[in-house]
Order: sequence, then C-alpha cells, then structure tokens
Amino acid sequence: MEIWINPACSTCRGALAVLDAEGAEYTVRRYLEDVPSEDEIREVLGRLGLEPWEIARTADPSAGEGGLRELPREATDAARGRWIAHLAAHPALIQRPIITAADGTAVVARSEEAVREALGRTGRAPELPA
Repeated sequence: MEIWINPACSTCRGALAVLDAEGAEYTVRRYLEDVPSEDEIREVLGRLGLEPWEIARTADPSAGEGGLRELPREATDAARGRWIAHLAAHPALIQRPIITAADGTAVVARSEEAVREALGRTGRAPELPA
C-alpha cells in the first residue's frame, strides 16, 4: 500500500494516523517532492476508476492561474492527456491523500471511512468506531 501525501495537509496527517492506529504497512510518497509522472497518474486514475478532472483541486487558487479550470472535461484521449500533463506539471493540484491498495485499486482518502475502505481492500478487516 502506498499513500500520496502532502505533509502540510491535515487530511493527509489524519489518514496517516488511521493507518498507524490500524498497524497498516504502507509507503509514504510525498508527491510534491517525488512528483508522479504522467504514466503514474494514468495508472492511478485507472485504479481509481476516475477521470483526471475528478482528482484535480479545481477550487485551489493556483488552478485558475495555471489554466486548469479552462481545460475541457471531455472523455477523449486528447482532453485527458492535457489534464494529466497539467497535473504532472503542477502536482499540488492533485487531490490528496491517494491510497493505492494491495488489491490493485486506489482510493482518494479524504475521510476516515475512505482510509478504512482502502484498509479493507488489503485483506484486513477494518474496525469501525464504537
């Protein structure tokens, strides 16, 4: 299991806390320093079952400055390619945290429930709060 994080993000720190509390084995990828390639972003999108605009932080002020908001949201290879190239060039605009699960899927883990869902995909039975 790998988790893409920004250590300055409280949601990422919360996801790490859940993983640690559950004794999960995982690798941390600080994706702002270890920037994913376009191919890696494509792979994660496939694992997520999402389009690139669905993992983009379009509300972020820098999304407007960089032209991300103007990119077409079309289910074509060309449009997807532009989004993916933009996300690879501006990784801060990738939604976080993203957990790649052992079963080959991935989850945008913005809630404790999503983190637990990723844990469940590793063959571990997640414990729910009482």
